[in-house]
Amino acid sequence: MSANSFGSRDTLRVGDAAYEIYRLDAVEGSARLPYSLKILLENLLRTEDGANITADHIRALGGWDPAAAPSVEIQFTPARVIMQDFTGVPCVVDLATMREAVRDLGGDAARINPLAPAELVIDHSVIVDFFGHPDSFRRNVEREYERNRERYQFLRWGQTAFDEFKVVPPGTGIVHQVNIEHLARVVMTRPSADGTLAAYPDTCVGTDSHTTMENGIGVLGWGVGGIEAEAAMLGQPISMLIPRVVGFKLTGQLPAGATATDLVLTVTEMLRKHGVVGKFVEFYGDGVSSVPLANRATIGNMSPEFGSTCAIFPIDGQTIDYLRLTGRPEEQIALVEAYAKTQGLWLDPDAPETVFSEYLELDLSTVVPSIAGPKRPQDRIALSAAKETWRRDVREHVADFDDDGVDEASAESFPASDAPASNSRANGARPHKKVPVTLADGRSFELDHGVVTIAAITSCTNTSNPYVMLGAALLARNAVDKGLTSKPWVKTSLAPGSQVVTGYFERSGLQPYLDKIGFNLVGYGCTTCIGNSGPLPEEISEAVQANDLAVTAVLSGNRNFEGRINPDVKMNYLASPPLVVAYALAGTMDVDLDNEPLGTGSDGEPVYLRDIWPAPAEVAEIVGSSIDREMFTRDYADVFKGDDTWRSLPIPTGNTFDWDPASTYVRKAPYFDGMPEKPEPVTDIAAARVLVKVGDSVTTDHISPAGSIKAGTPAAEYLRSNGVEVRDFNSYGSRRGNHEVMIRGTFANIRLRNQIAPGTEGGYTRDFTQDGGPVSFIYDASVNYQAAGTPLVVLAGKEYGSGSSRDWAAKGTALLGVRAVIAESYERIHRSNLIGMGVLPLQFPEGETAASLGLTGEEVFDITGVEELNSGTTPATVTVRAGDVEFQAVVRIDTPGEADYYRHGGIMQYVLRSLLSRS
Repeated sequence: MSANSFGSRDTLRVGDAAYEIYRLDAVEGSARLPYSLKILLENLLRTEDGANITADHIRALGGWDPAAAPSVEIQFTPARVIMQDFTGVPCVVDLATMREAVRDLGGDAARINPLAPAELVIDHSVIVDFFGHPDSFRRNVEREYERNRERYQFLRWGQTAFDEFKVVPPGTGIVHQVNIEHLARVVMTRPSADGTLAAYPDTCVGTDSHTTMENGIGVLGWGVGGIEAEAAMLGQPISMLIPRVVGFKLTGQLPAGATATDLVLTVTEMLRKHGVVGKFVEFYGDGVSSVPLANRATIGNMSPEFGSTCAIFPIDGQTIDYLRLTGRPEEQIALVEAYAKTQGLWLDPDAPETVFSEYLELDLSTVVPSIAGPKRPQDRIALSAAKETWRRDVREHVADFDDDGVDEASAESFPASDAPASNSRANGARPHKKVPVTLADGRSFELDHGVVTIAAITSCTNTSNPYVMLGAALLARNAVDKGLTSKPWVKTSLAPGSQVVTGYFERSGLQPYLDKIGFNLVGYGCTTCIGNSGPLPEEISEAVQANDLAVTAVLSGNRNFEGRINPDVKMNYLASPPLVVAYALAGTMDVDLDNEPLGTGSDGEPVYLRDIWPAPAEVAEIVGSSIDREMFTRDYADVFKGDDTWRSLPIPTGNTFDWDPASTYVRKAPYFDGMPEKPEPVTDIAAARVLVKVGDSVTTDHISPAGSIKAGTPAAEYLRSNGVEVRDFNSYGSRRGNHEVMIRGTFANIRLRNQIAPGTEGGYTRDFTQDGGPVSFIYDASVNYQAAGTPLVVLAGKEYGSGSSRDWAAKGTALLGVRAVIAESYERIHRSNLIGMGVLPLQFPEGETAASLGLTGEEVFDITGVEELNSGTTPATVTVRAGDVEFQAVVRIDTPGEADYYRHGGIMQYVLRSLLSRS
């Protein structure tokens, strides 16, 4: 603990225990701060003098001006780090590589060790290969271990080699649900240097953008790139500007028929429209008390979809009840309540209204059933307008879509039990593309544009919420009672966020109804939401590809970006779990669920959604009777132990890892190869060429896809050359421990449209090292450019790098030889990650774009003024000359700390040199 200059050190007594705390009321102005800034203030008080934090930083935060633009840099030291396996494996690879680099530079390898709790949950690797059968879960887990054995052995080694590092084995749950149900402390305790027990707010950054789910229980944290998480694990504080805080007032109550999903899609639409990138969002108002903790977690989870850094709820009685329900010890619960009330972190409805930078308000009673899509989560669609909107959007994918009349013959061609609900003369026009399909089991039907080929109850966003999960199960029960089932072309799956969900499905007696309509358990993991939907049945996939059908997916997730869910599916929609079930029953997006039937019941009568929608009172009653504290304490009793398969994995021993040169999953990272002890001066960028030129809303999925590896691409050819069969390619996400695969997969998303290679879709560019600049794979062109010593740049539009906190989107960019990105605007995490990999993020002048400047991407670029960073200052702009065009680009290195990282060539190099200098 620091020798604090504010005299804030005090003792808090809770029962028989005494805790050292740092009182916020010792700082003038603290009482009026939003909850989230109070957490940051305590962080500064406790770490003063220990992380280049001074009394001036503390006074600046205490005197926060809500109207001011962010300008004051502070340091934030998170209490812990959480990871999932897609992003966590490269983190552990980097730490293992860093140990060798320290050893090679004459230091102690064991110094590379997490200094705060670091926990990793394996949840991103299970793929829905098997579905719709009672043994789907067992078979999927078996395939998961077959594919990922090397990775899992590596993680087990890490758990033994690094202190403060724990792994939750596969088949347990989704990282964010495991976090809020078990790992999150809300208030942390840790022995001080003098032996006293310190208590302080639980703060946590994670290598997954949806780490913000913990905001729902009052834990301040957000997603960071893996490289930033590594630095945090090694004690490096996160450099940030004191943010603007948006106050989001909630009033009223949700109406019957509206779910937490509908609420969060409404909030997402509002906040994305308002503009909250780089800002904190904090919820307050009379309506907060009526929002159950599970719904708060759902809202917090979607923070990356609005673009905010966090979306937090203060601690209150709902938080305490949730901690008790989920099996936290009573002494921990008492500490949380006492600490929150002592520090002014308790939500007090009678306290004066907190001051915020900006204000929004939502009357919960106005929320209506909704979905979002077909490719962005902020594009909310009222359910009543879903059919009409689908017909509008499908024209982007189907040039000859016919909306004026009905193909009379085709309208009669569906068997009554299999026909999409809206396929009749009475229901208006159809796009006239009936494709007959016969499955291996003999079932026959016809496919059309808009048919739902995937219906997945998946993702941390909703599967942690018992109200929507049990709502889906009750709807399934009612559908079965009416004689309905899912259409035969729909790939149905159920992937809960934790084993507790299975427990309350079984206790309520509702799981058999989900099974009967095809929603059998397929795994405990992200599955479809992360792109692990697995292949469609071969006959359906072939029909979709051969006829270029615009088929759809409906999932209860948070991401529906192009090319993410399944390569055969062009249009993806987010929906609540009950609506996922409803669309599986209907079998098509071309249906008005308010007014058209889902199908025909066993009595021959049409069945409408309103006929089977469960009453809110019944949902609440089932939630209350099916979930108790014992379920959580039992399921999490040995959460790090794993099953026999996990425990029997053979692992190497020692402080450094024994790399297998033949491995295609885990390879020593190249970031420290030839690294000098001191950084070399940064240089201007001369004679650069454009590797990629893209438009708006390019996501980290476009830059570094997580899904399947397409045959014939550079990544696929690399795997084939190393003896890997196509069936064992696995996904890009699972291969993130191998930089050779990931470099080749950068900008390889099948839906990427590189504007300097018009007419292509996927990982293509033009290679100007060759005469005429022929079209080439991006990776192959990069190899040629690097051989020629030619630096590269990327040109982009608005919201570049939105979506997942995917460090490989920056790592791959850097390893392709890209020196700078010039965009109209950035999402927070990706901009930070670019700096962390030594890539310069630049922004077009206000009001200018690549198009307005006349840039085609064929120009030669010179960027001057970068060398000013060597003087210890950061230039506001640099000069970019592209052919005959010259402009001043804004330098998006926003803090002195980020400038230090860039000067060192990246954050990992900075941390490594810092550790060596201290030793």
